[in-house]
Amino acid sequence: MTGFNYNAVNGYNHIKAGPEAERTVVRNPGESTEKKAGRKSSPAECQTCKERKYQDGSDENVSFKAASHIDPNAAASRVRSHEQEHVSNAYKDAAQNNGKVLSCNVTIKSAVCPECGRTYVSGGTTATQIKYYNEENPYQKDMKSADAAGKYRGRNFDAGF
Repeated sequence: MTGFNYNAVNGYNHIKAGPEAERTVVRNPGESTEKKAGRKSSPAECQTCKERKYQDGSDENVSFKAASHIDPNAAASRVRSHEQEHVSNAYKDAAQNNGKVLSCNVTIKSAVCPECGRTYVSGGTTATQIKYYNEENPYQKDMKSADAAGKYRGRNFDAGF
């Protein structure tokens, strides 16, 4: 009787047809059913990955204001596009308020699932630096006139072609 395991549990004999007959609940279809050493489940059976939700914590009008699930295979592109919304908002804010975007830095974060060991995108952050010009500020006016008087004089060359 090869291929059969006999296990005595609570006085009853349970017959299994080898490891293939073990009942597994596939929560993440298309993922590996191989359980890594030291992990509670495989990526296909992982309840933590199935229930992982993403939510934006900023005060901007962007996606993911309400917590929602993203398929682990699509999380990287969805998080990147969400962070791009923050970059677009920075450029729009600068254009509307007489400013200039000096820098934008997007960071995508990753982590390892404690249940199945899968590496996943855990979130992202966007840092922007905007310089706003205040034409009513007397110091700004003096700086513009000083720049016009000496800093940029002679920098334009017209060859007359």
